[in-house]
Amino acid sequence: MLLLKLALSPTLILIASLAARRWGVLVAGWIAGFPLTSGPVSIFLAVEQSPAFARTAAQATLVGVVAMTVFCLAYAKLSPRHGTALSLVGAVAALLGTTAVLLALAPSLPVTLALLLGTTLGSLAAIPRRPLDAPVGDPPWWDIPARMAVAVGLVVGLTEFAGLLGPELSGLISPIPIFASVLAVFTHRHDGGNAAAELLRGVILGSFSFSAFFLVIALGLERLGLVEAYALATLVSMVVNGTTLVLSRRRT
Repeated sequence: MLLLKLALSPTLILIASLAARRWGVLVAGWIAGFPLTSGPVSIFLAVEQSPAFARTAAQATLVGVVAMTVFCLAYAKLSPRHGTALSLVGAVAALLGTTAVLLALAPSLPVTLALLLGTTLGSLAAIPRRPLDAPVGDPPWWDIPARMAVAVGLVVGLTEFAGLLGPELSGLISPIPIFASVLAVFTHRHDGGNAAAELLRGVILGSFSFSAFFLVIALGLERLGLVEAYALATLVSMVVNGTTLVLSRRRT
């Protein structure tokens, strides 16, 4: 099981990163929004803890997506005018503040879905499309290995300590935008603040499929069974992801 954890997520991250270099920053963000790390975490929680644990964690993950979207919005608004440090600090502060409020509110699933829809659509409307600066050069050689290492750390850390954290906290912190943060900072440094904002716009677009994946798990894991539920969640997520990309490209 440990070998699977060490191999699955970094392989997915490698594929996504190479595809992103081929098709640009919007697609890079869109791919980052897919549950490349949180999805495997959820599977491992279901196998190692229990389906009930993973189902509760999935509902908490949907709450965490609200905070993740606020992080993306804050960084995207700051990056065109400020450097990476200030943009990241401001976005993390927004993430922590939103998470604290959500922990205190403990919203039900219907309320969570309403918050998700409002936050996602509102954030997309609030991030304007801007012309992108020319890249300053090729990314450093360690760029993709660093992303893969982050993915391994997230998956192994969350699954190994899930028993101590409990299902709610495990799910809530699962969508913490570690991969999106790495992508945003690297893009900001290499391609400029407008490119970072565009990338995070893509992450928010990808959050539709992310949310669809965990909604299927929250509603269907214990009813359908482990294999069937994760297969259906993956299929629904792929359909939603493809739809959002097509619709976004029609608007450009």
